[in-house]
Amino acid sequence: MTYTLTTPLYYVNDKPHLGSAYTTLACDALARFQRLKGEEVLFITGCDEHGQKIQRTAEAAGLTPQAHCDGVSAQYRELWDRWQISNNRLIRTTDPRHRQVVQQFFARVEASGDIVEGRQQGWYCVACEEFKDDPHEAQDPECPIHRKPLEWRDELNLFFRLSRYQEQIEALISQPGFIQPVSRRREVENFVKQGLRDFSISRINLPWGIPVPGHEGHTFYVWFDALLGYITALLEEGDAADLDTAISRGWPASVHVIGKDILRFHAVYWPAMLLSAGLSLPAKVFGHGFLTREGQKMGKSLGNVLDPADLLERCGRDAVRWYLLRDIPFGEDGDFQQQRFSDLVNNDLANTIGNLLNRTSSMARRWFDEAVPPADQARTSTHPLAQAAAQAKDASLAALENLEFRSAAEAALQLAISANGYLNDQAPWSLMKKEGTREQVANDLYAVLEAARLVALLMAPLLPDLSGRMLHQLGQPIPDSNATAQVSSAWLEQLSWGGLQSGAPLPEPSPVMARLELEDPL
Repeated sequence: MTYTLTTPLYYVNDKPHLGSAYTTLACDALARFQRLKGEEVLFITGCDEHGQKIQRTAEAAGLTPQAHCDGVSAQYRELWDRWQISNNRLIRTTDPRHRQVVQQFFARVEASGDIVEGRQQGWYCVACEEFKDDPHEAQDPECPIHRKPLEWRDELNLFFRLSRYQEQIEALISQPGFIQPVSRRREVENFVKQGLRDFSISRINLPWGIPVPGHEGHTFYVWFDALLGYITALLEEGDAADLDTAISRGWPASVHVIGKDILRFHAVYWPAMLLSAGLSLPAKVFGHGFLTREGQKMGKSLGNVLDPADLLERCGRDAVRWYLLRDIPFGEDGDFQQQRFSDLVNNDLANTIGNLLNRTSSMARRWFDEAVPPADQARTSTHPLAQAAAQAKDASLAALENLEFRSAAEAALQLAISANGYLNDQAPWSLMKKEGTREQVANDLYAVLEAARLVALLMAPLLPDLSGRMLHQLGQPIPDSNATAQVSSAWLEQLSWGGLQSGAPLPEPSPVMARLELEDPL
């Protein structure tokens, strides 16, 4: 079975922002973890390129919608390349094959009797591309997310008969693990309990969209179109635009990772659409929180937007990945604080982890012929650092399986802290000056170097760059977790204690993580 995971398809009304980078970095860590475990992974991201907001944005810039989408989607592709995101696919909903897949899917839903004509009345947010629940008599309502006035809509649309799937959706969302984190499930349950209502899947007089076959003047509502991007993305290069072929390439999804604001679409509307078309349901929908900055919502008007491209340029991949994955519990809202960002990167990566490896390697090279020291008792599973490593391994693997990146990061960090403490307690720099202590020093240094090797391996899904530099400094093979990686479970085997071979050369050490010095605000 293929492990298929998806980010949202990002709406191309503007260039990538930190929120989209956060989601994508988290998915990248998950994809790398699954590959390292030996799973065949299909990691999908992409761009949602239709809808009224895109049309209006393009017009305001004096561009055709297609030219606008081409420009913004290119920014996404370039940014993910610079971040070394390991996605296997980047789907664009303007892809000609996608149009055919959407129309084939619609034919199945229509054949199921789930498409009816009706009048859509309500308050609409163009930025969300969503009807809101404000009462019809509301005076000047605004979107709670975008803080912009809602627009009144009254038009004849095609509707999907969501109401027919009340019982199936209730049963689905009650399944443990389908909606994660658990805190998000209550919100969806409350929405469903109010009774599911049929929802509009088409718009009229909106040329920038996919035409609905058999219904002249109608184009697909952007959400109906965009959700199917997850399926079109499964098609391989050279495949015909065929729904069944796409499904055979890796459906159902193992997890959809999304922002909490679009949870309803993924946990309610999307499964009902799939049921109508006779297709399997995704195993899990994970809704993560939003990011603020220094306690404030980020926005152009406040001038406090963090550009992920600038962050990468000034701080590097390791620093930003570590802060976002280690400091913010994935699933909850998080606040980007510059001082804490610097402190965590410098304390955790440069000091605790980087210095541990650097000083231990230097001592081993100086006293043991530039090689891994000989060891006997340090190789046993009863060694205190072997036990600490076993605990870190178990905690990290369990956490990553559940998208608990913070816990996984803390498990690796705690092993490094334990190794530093052990090194300070044993004080080989003092012990080496005494007669008859060479064997003890050798065992102590071996144990700390072996702990550092396991820290590096546990960091591989989270910080592949830093992990690789650490393993290189230990003369160890670097596991491949990139999009082109061959299926292998060698990483799991390497997580066993005692993998360092005594006598193996140790390369000359150099700092694996530079300190982060931010004199000016980001």
